[in-house]
Amino acid sequence: MKAGKKPLDPVVKAGIGVLIGAFCLIGFGMFLSRPDRSIPPYSIGAQEGTVVAVHLPSWTSDPEIESLIRRFGSVGSSTRDFGPLKIRPTTPDSPEGRYQQFLLLIFSDHNWAEHAKLHRYLDGKAGQVTDPFLSEFEQAVRGGYRLDEHGHAGWLGGFTGMAGDEAPYTVQWLFKEP
Repeated sequence: MKAGKKPLDPVVKAGIGVLIGAFCLIGFGMFLSRPDRSIPPYSIGAQEGTVVAVHLPSWTSDPEIESLIRRFGSVGSSTRDFGPLKIRPTTPDSPEGRYQQFLLLIFSDHNWAEHAKLHRYLDGKAGQVTDPFLSEFEQAVRGGYRLDEHGHAGWLGGFTGMAGDEAPYTVQWLFKEP
């Protein structure tokens, strides 16, 4: 052994081992307990009424985002029960069901999926104000899913608050069904 270097105390070694083991256990547990392993891991950043902002890791690819959107689309065209996908009911008092209207916006920067930013965006759109924040918010969207009485649609690309067929050329429609 070199002079001046002391071996680590066994208690310190055990503590470091427990710390590393705990992080590994939590990380693997989160990965393995995802509701559906065919889609990328995501978290709900904010939900206000019928609008839900979702956060994905920044390294999530477009094909992975597409698989998430298609998963929401398959649920929307069959059961319309988005509860297992971590979405709270968007129309809880509707006699037709708990998810009659629903707009999912997908972000890869968790800051845009925060409740304060979603609220500011929705207030700005409702008030029809001119605010550079609104276009920045829409440009940060990487994809989305819309479900309403007219059908459902999924897309990759930015968001312009579109309804129906209105969309900029940057949007790649994955599906649009009545």
